[in-house]
Amino acid sequence: MTPAPDLSNRVALVTGASRGIGYQIAKQMAAAGAHVIAVARTVGGLEELDDEIKAEHARTGKGEATLVPLDLTDMAGIDRLGGAIHERWKKLDILVANAGVLGVISPIGHVEAKVFDKVMAVNVTGTWRLIRSVDPLLRQSDAGRAIILSSSAAHSGRAFWAPYAASKAAVEALARSWADETKSMALRVNIADPGGTRTAMRALAFPGEDPATLPAPAVTAARIMQMASPKLERTGLIYQAKPDCWAEAQLPIQLDESAA
Repeated sequence: MTPAPDLSNRVALVTGASRGIGYQIAKQMAAAGAHVIAVARTVGGLEELDDEIKAEHARTGKGEATLVPLDLTDMAGIDRLGGAIHERWKKLDILVANAGVLGVISPIGHVEAKVFDKVMAVNVTGTWRLIRSVDPLLRQSDAGRAIILSSSAAHSGRAFWAPYAASKAAVEALARSWADETKSMALRVNIADPGGTRTAMRALAFPGEDPATLPAPAVTAARIMQMASPKLERTGLIYQAKPDCWAEAQLPIQLDESAA
């Protein structure tokens, strides 16, 4: 596996950081030297993450965390978060927009309006509001990196996945437009498709699947971590976190990617 990039003195914001892939990305970014702003609704998960980061800091002197309990449907709260980051650090080096909800796996005509609205509020509107809040901060970094989590569902047209798939397609459109707007800057905006990973959301979507056949969140997180490197040159791409591709990746990362 390619070594983690050096993130010493970088400030990283990770949403959905209380469990799964987001938890592991936050933990690994802290171990790589970053100060991680960990955002999630679940306070208990954030506190567990903080304990692990503090333990790692005691061993190595690397990494710190600031915990932010926040629901991404709280749009004013997202705006306040951007203001607080500006007041304390004046910039942001890394954004990992990982938080999302599945909704239901159901025929599109059976999806309740409140379920559809929540999926769009969290996955799309929350992500847009987050981008809006931190875009000026990422522009202040010497090597701003935005990593937007998506899914192959955005492209598959799989039956019964309409709300989630539509939300991820929308998120990709946001990210690709943002990348084009900032392509002449130091900011790099890319999309990560983590693939099947042993998470609670995956178990909800595929209850009959053997989780032992899937990579652990820590493995997927380590692959996605490469996208935070200040050495990454490309922008506006969808990176698939496939083991064979990431294992021997050099920077700029060469792996299965689709032009955005």
